[in-house]
Amino acid sequence: MPPLLDTRPTALAVDDWRAREAAYQRRMDTWLEPHRQRRRDGVTHPVLDFLFTYYSESPGRLRRWHPGLGTALTGAAARGRLDWPMYAEVAATTPDGEAVRAVGLDRPAFLARRRDAAAWIEGLLAATAGRPAQFGCFGLHEWAMLYRPGPGGVRHEQLPLRLGQDGTDAVVERHRVQCSHIDAFRFFTPAARPRNTLTPTREAQPQLEQPGCLHATMDLYKWAYKLSPAVPGELLADCFTLASDVREMDMRASPYDLSAAGYEPVAIETPAGKAQYVAAQRGFATRGNELRQRLLTVCRDLLDG
Repeated sequence: MPPLLDTRPTALAVDDWRAREAAYQRRMDTWLEPHRQRRRDGVTHPVLDFLFTYYSESPGRLRRWHPGLGTALTGAAARGRLDWPMYAEVAATTPDGEAVRAVGLDRPAFLARRRDAAAWIEGLLAATAGRPAQFGCFGLHEWAMLYRPGPGGVRHEQLPLRLGQDGTDAVVERHRVQCSHIDAFRFFTPAARPRNTLTPTREAQPQLEQPGCLHATMDLYKWAYKLSPAVPGELLADCFTLASDVREMDMRASPYDLSAAGYEPVAIETPAGKAQYVAAQRGFATRGNELRQRLLTVCRDLLDG
């Protein structure tokens, strides 16, 4: 039997952790089952596929519930997780103070492989949380990705443009484009890049990312699964839910006409559409700030505990 790790997480009774696991899986199946059915049918989704293609976590891994750092699992069923990456037998304590053997995060192994990544994520999240949210971009990043495209340069070419190509170009030309997110900016067309007031780079990401940005908010999901299995499944599910909600707004405010898929447009080229977008953006920022702090707690407990 391997030696116990020198950690003292809280041990969950079998019934408690199995109930949490089942609740998590039911919640995630809201997205996972329709996605799997679409794949079986060879059908694409103009909004939700992004959550499974742009982001790299597979549906199988996403369905795995993890208790996270500071919690361990008791019972025979938990021992199956010893075959999972980053799990080990640990010394744990029940809520009543009893010392027990349990299965939980192998923190030393996690840090040996991912300390640098966790530190980078912590720095990015802390920097983003420390600056004020900006609400003046109006989702123009999606328009800049379609501005005067070259041959073969139209993303999602199967989707119609709500205002046509000339109308899309005119919206970009009438507005100040101020995208701060590298993973949106890198998809700008060559013609659109000089129009952006910033030049985001990977190196400058911690200096530019701000909590009002829809892509920074969606990326909380990415940081959650990058920290798996140290992140509790409930926090990962909260981040995924927010990313799904943000993605819907991101595409509704885009140049694409998604009415055939049941999505009403947010016409950011109009004052009413701008107001609608900013109101949603503020709500996302509030939700994102709370999740960002929870992720920061995980990072700091990992790195400092």
